[in-house]
Amino acid sequence: MPLVDALLPEFDHEMTVTRKVLERVPDGNFDWKPHQKSMSLGQLAQHVATIPTWGKVAMSQDAFDLAANPQAGQLPTRNDILTLFDRNVSDARAALVGKGDGEMMAPWALKRGAHTIFSMPKASVWRSFVMNHLIHHRAQLGVYLRMHDIALPSVYGPSADEGSL
Repeated sequence: MPLVDALLPEFDHEMTVTRKVLERVPDGNFDWKPHQKSMSLGQLAQHVATIPTWGKVAMSQDAFDLAANPQAGQLPTRNDILTLFDRNVSDARAALVGKGDGEMMAPWALKRGAHTIFSMPKASVWRSFVMNHLIHHRAQLGVYLRMHDIALPSVYGPSADEGSL
């Protein structure tokens, strides 16, 4: 079985669940932080919405230079974040579909100017820098939502707020 055939169903599931979490982000609290060193609620939600972009970038380029690509400003509403997320998910999925195992094993590097932060096969970038990274920050976002007493959706099974998927 080609690698992409194993990655696509997982991607689709995780993106569906992630959208459910992002749908719960409250407008009007984007500046809230649980700690001074933490990202704000708005920054974290936008970060989660942006992570799928790395899938498209990794599948279509051999490297990405952070120094040459400044970060975007904060989006003002949940709807803006959901629109960004939906576009990024669609673009990432389209970039993955049809990739052969050889393409998936080609090296990819994240750089900041002349410094290489890391380099690994594109399949590993997809699993770690896209999927695991997103799951980590989605869970963090769940804690932020819980701290605002916002009901959490079911993710891998029932949540304390929703009894079933």
